[in-house]
Amino acid sequence: MKVLHDQPLKKYNTFGIAVKAKHFCEINSIADLKTVLSMDGYPEKFILSGGSNMLLTSDLDCLVLHINLKGIEIVSEEDNQVIIKVMAGENWHQMVLWTLDKNYGGLENMSLIPGNTGTAPIQNIGAYGVELKDTFVSCEALNTTTLEIETFDKQACEFGYRDSYFKNEGKDKYIIVSVNFRLTTKNHILNTSYGAIASELKKKGIDHPTIKDISKAVVAIRQSKLPDPKLLGNSGSFFKNPVVGKAAFEHFSKAHPEAPYYTVSETEYKIPAGWLIEQCGYKGKRFGDAGVHKDQALVLVNYDSATGQEVLDLAHRIIASVKEKFGITILPEVNVV
Repeated sequence: MKVLHDQPLKKYNTFGIAVKAKHFCEINSIADLKTVLSMDGYPEKFILSGGSNMLLTSDLDCLVLHINLKGIEIVSEEDNQVIIKVMAGENWHQMVLWTLDKNYGGLENMSLIPGNTGTAPIQNIGAYGVELKDTFVSCEALNTTTLEIETFDKQACEFGYRDSYFKNEGKDKYIIVSVNFRLTTKNHILNTSYGAIASELKKKGIDHPTIKDISKAVVAIRQSKLPDPKLLGNSGSFFKNPVVGKAAFEHFSKAHPEAPYYTVSETEYKIPAGWLIEQCGYKGKRFGDAGVHKDQALVLVNYDSATGQEVLDLAHRIIASVKEKFGITILPEVNVV
C-alpha cells in the first residue's frame, strides 16, 4: 500500500474531468482501509469507487481512497433463492453478467449501469422498473470513527428514490465494503413493464424471454441512448426524474397533455426530466466542451476538456430553464464535489 501525491484523477471519473488528488491511495483490502484511516497527517479523506456518479469541480486537497475491494461469493442457497456477497470494488455490470451466467435472476434490468457495487446502495440505483432495494439484503460498512464493520439491513439503509441513509445522515460516517443480494435461481420474476424493453424483445422476435434476454434488451436500449464513458465523458443520467404531488401534476398535465409520466402512487407522479429538458431546447446543445447528449437529454457530457465547473454551470442553466418553463424543480442525481 503506497500513498501517491498529485495524482491525476481523469481516468478515475467517468466524466473524464482533469483534476488531481493531493494524496492518493488504492485500497485492496479491509486491512488496508483500516490502516489508512488510522494514519496521521491526513485529516481529510475522500472515498472514490468507480467514479461514475460524481462530478469533480476542483482538485481534491485531501487523501483520496480508491476502493478496489474484489470478490463475489455465494453465502447461502435454498430452493428458489441464493444470497450472494459482492465486494465494493466489483464493477456493477460485470457482477450482473456473473449472476446471469449462474442463472440468478433479479438484477437483469439494471445491466450496464456504470460504476462499482459498493456505491450502488448509496444511490439506490435503478433502471427500467427495478431498484437495488428490490434484491438487497444487507451491506457491510466500516465505521470511519470506530473502524468496526457494521451490518445494515434494508430498513436501516432508509432507501428512497436515488437516496439512502448513506447519502444523508450516514454520509462520511461509513464506507461500504460489501453488499448482499437475494436472487432467484428458478421461477424468475421478469419485469418487462417498461415499454422500451417490450419493444426491444418484440423487435428480436422473443415472446418468452429469459433473464439473459432481458439483460441483452436493456444493454441494447442503453447503448442506443447513452454514450460510452470511455468514448465520451459522462456520468449517465445527470438529473433525477422529478416526483410531484397530485395537485401539481393535474396543473402540469392540463397545460401539457402530451407529456409522458409514470404513476408512483395515488398522490404522486413521476415526470421524465429528459422530456422537460428536451422541451427547453437543450437536447444536443453544446456549450464549449460541455454539452447535452444528442440522444438523451438527461445526460450531460464532456466532449473533450470541459472543467467540472463548466458542466455544473450548464446543469444550473438547465435547472433554471425547466423551472421557468414548467414550474418544476429538477435536481442532480450525481454527487457534485
